Amino acid sequence: MRTRLRTIGLFLLGSSWIYAQPQPEQKALPAEKYFKNVQVLKGISVDEFMATMGFFSASLGENCTYCHVPESSGSWERYADDNPNKQTARKMLVMVSAISRTYFGGQRAITCYSCHRGGDRPKITPSLAELYGPPPPDEPDTFVTDGPPSPTADQVLDKYLQSLGGAQPLAALTSFVAKGTYKGFSDPDKRPVEIYAKAPNQRTTIVHTAGGDTITTFSGHDGWSAAPAVYSPMPVLDLTGDNLDGARLDAELSFPFGIKQALKQWRVGYPGVIDGHDVQLVQGSIDGRYPVNLYFDSKSGLLVRLVRYADSPVGLAPTQIDYADYREVAGVKMPFRWTVSWLDGRSTTELSEVQPNVTIDAAKFARRQ
Repeated sequence: MRTRLRTIGLFLLGSSWIYAQPQPEQKALPAEKYFKNVQVLKGISVDEFMATMGFFSASLGENCTYCHVPESSGSWERYADDNPNKQTARKMLVMVSAISRTYFGGQRAITCYSCHRGGDRPKITPSLAELYGPPPPDEPDTFVTDGPPSPTADQVLDKYLQSLGGAQPLAALTSFVAKGTYKGFSDPDKRPVEIYAKAPNQRTTIVHTAGGDTITTFSGHDGWSAAPAVYSPMPVLDLTGDNLDGARLDAELSFPFGIKQALKQWRVGYPGVIDGHDVQLVQGSIDGRYPVNLYFDSKSGLLVRLVRYADSPVGLAPTQIDYADYREVAGVKMPFRWTVSWLDGRSTTELSEVQPNVTIDAAKFARRQ
């Protein structure tokens, strides 16, 4: 696996940070107002812009300096510099847009990944190993339409809630504070982590890194990530669109008593296998556009994996969360370990202690400037 730089957004194509922190009323400003030398990806939010960079990285299997000058690894300002690969990337964006517009009625039908598949050059020759080898798992990014008649989504979800402890203990859990460790994908060390959660949908995660604290918060209405300059070109990154919806869902599922209300359009997919365990796929949706895939252990009923999607100008960006090591806290089973995988990184959180139903200062969910 190629080494990638550890930042919040990563891979700032054609840009560098303009050193003027946005005021609250500027949250909706497009990326070109924050970064220099943005020529094609205009009119999108900063977090969507950065997610697009991650999509490029995953599609080509490269890190930041492939489309940026080598000096950019030590200077955010140098991300604005041009090089041949960045110029080619701009041409590719125009090409893909033209293909979709000309041949597919403007609908997204191809992306960078359609041709590159993790290589810096498009694949042009069929692979015999892929042709005759076991097919890779196919994660559905559309809604299933022909799932089995039984069990129903309600039955799977009810079994899940019962396996966690039942309705009464789940409803009684209104907050918790957790401590443990966080292992990032490019950090050789585990870092202390604190999590503050309050029902129904407030959650803050604080990772104490060597370069300073990184903080991700959903306040109940807004969401953001904050990090020191060594990790991010901006002190606070506002979450918008699907990224904001994803943060809201993560906060809501911290208190699974309300899982049926957190998503809509529930449906059941066919059973599968994850890490040798039989699982049942259940799909819900945040806004009816894309599915949220939830995989429940067919025997225990516990949630073992969640996959959600965030849209970008170049394609859907999946986020996968794998849950493990369920332990009982105040009559409720909670995962004490989870691994989050996204297009340009992976992290594992392991809890060592959880304090249920404690009073949490509202400042823990307040925006930090």
